[in-house]
Amino acid sequence: MATVTEQNYHRRLASRKRNAAVFYGVCIAAVAIALIMLVLLLYSVISEALAWYGLEGTSLSTLFTEAPSSKAIKSGLFPAIIGTLWVMAICVFVSFTVGVSAAIYLEEYAGGSRIAELIQVNIQNLAAVPSIVYGILGLSIFVALFALGKSTLSAGLTLALLIMPVVIVSSQEAIRAVPSSIREGGYALGGTKWQVVWRLVLPQAMPGILTGIILAVSRAMGEAAPLVIMGALSFVPFAPAHPLDRFTVLPIQIYVWISKPQEEFHQLAAAGIIVLLVMLLGMNAFAIFLRNRLQKNQRG
Repeated sequence: MATVTEQNYHRRLASRKRNAAVFYGVCIAAVAIALIMLVLLLYSVISEALAWYGLEGTSLSTLFTEAPSSKAIKSGLFPAIIGTLWVMAICVFVSFTVGVSAAIYLEEYAGGSRIAELIQVNIQNLAAVPSIVYGILGLSIFVALFALGKSTLSAGLTLALLIMPVVIVSSQEAIRAVPSSIREGGYALGGTKWQVVWRLVLPQAMPGILTGIILAVSRAMGEAAPLVIMGALSFVPFAPAHPLDRFTVLPIQIYVWISKPQEEFHQLAAAGIIVLLVMLLGMNAFAIFLRNRLQKNQRG
């Protein structure tokens, strides 16, 4: 009887090891396929961009300092770059302040009330709403109702609404991960609710909050559909000078160029994609630097 039981044990153990090996192989294959697709995509984009740079009369200074033109060699991204910076600055500021404030209320003040549960359910549902719906919402509220016009301010507020659910949920998780002993220690020293949240909970949760901001901003920076719906221009010969100016952004400008039949504009669009990637990686690198610095300060 013992022999049979031992044989069954070894048989089941061998089966589990085979299943684990198969699962590990599937995971490695999935990662390899994703990396191969990414490398092929980057190779295609970079080769197209180099082909544009090899055209006679093109230069990087033209790309970064000139406005779009009917000729690919004279077209630039300056208005789109400035418009992207304006829109993302407004988006990050609004989504960070409102999103983190909402997360603090839901985690530290609302408790388990029915209103808080209702708000939580709606926030989770909003995270799955298509981005084009937010464009319609921005057109109805910010452009028409608030009379902000088709401006960079309207675009920034629309994208802030788009990423707000992600910011709120990630901030809640970061705040929830702060040990309760830190709060109890603050109360034991005579701190008020707000002092404990502001001086103890938020500094501990900030690295996790910044991680959520990085993911959310990465999505917002590549969005074109909601901005097209709310009236972003496809051809802008000037850079926006203030939040109420008309604008375009890099994804829309890239889409306009890729839609043209001339091969030179396709190559120019590839150069625009690289500029967008560099800007996105730069913003993410800055946010990661801040997050790592906060983590070091907490350990120190």
